[in-house]
Amino acid sequence: MGGLLALMGNVDLLGGVATRLTDLEASGAVLQTKLFLPLFMLGNAFLKFVWSNRVFGYCSVVMGAVPDDPENPQSMPLALKAGKLNGRAAMNFNAGLRAMYFALCALAWLGGALVLLVGIAVTAWVVWSREFSSASREIILGRDGPKS
Repeated sequence: MGGLLALMGNVDLLGGVATRLTDLEASGAVLQTKLFLPLFMLGNAFLKFVWSNRVFGYCSVVMGAVPDDPENPQSMPLALKAGKLNGRAAMNFNAGLRAMYFALCALAWLGGALVLLVGIAVTAWVVWSREFSSASREIILGRDGPKS
């Protein structure tokens, strides 16, 4: 985020590089606008990670409060609360990761609209493959099975 802010403050150097790469002149205001999108997305990712960390902390406290005796009437309700908190924390963490992926992709806008579209397609494929077609997901779903 600091690097993007520094670039926004001195877009002249970036303008020369962008012009050489794309053969298109871009004003300082246009480049600053193009840099604001990834900056905004990284800020969102940071806030998601901070909130995720906090909710994981809540989850740890609730898990610590679960009685050791499974027959205790508070055991199951507290364990369920901890599970829900863990799920919410993981959801925010994943949202932060996605925001970082797409913030990096948004930098492709400096290369023009076509480069941005290619970047979006590549980023969407990477996110999809990691979330829905990964070995980790297969293990979680219990489909890894014994290898012969």
